[in-house]
Amino acid sequence: MAKLNANYEAVYILDPTLGEEATAALVEKFKTLVESNGTLAEVDEWGKRHLAYPINDLTEGYYVLMTFTSVPGFPQELDRIFRITDGVMRSLIVCKDD
Repeated sequence: MAKLNANYEAVYILDPTLGEEATAALVEKFKTLVESNGTLAEVDEWGKRHLAYPINDLTEGYYVLMTFTSVPGFPQELDRIFRITDGVMRSLIVCKDD
């Protein structure tokens, strides 16, 4: 039987050169997207952190962790949106139920 809902964690790194307003707008955009497709449990903004290796000649990134519950098909769509959004350097979505 297929799962109706599953628990997920998404970590994404934003470009630190975006500025405060653009960063806040992207975080809010992803919060709204998750809330409209599932249940948002927590958003933890870690802030600027040093990267383990340079990405696009940048050595820092703005980290955000989201914990949410949704249907199993939504994380794939969220990952696609992360990849096509300017300002998102890296992202990772993990199912916590497995």
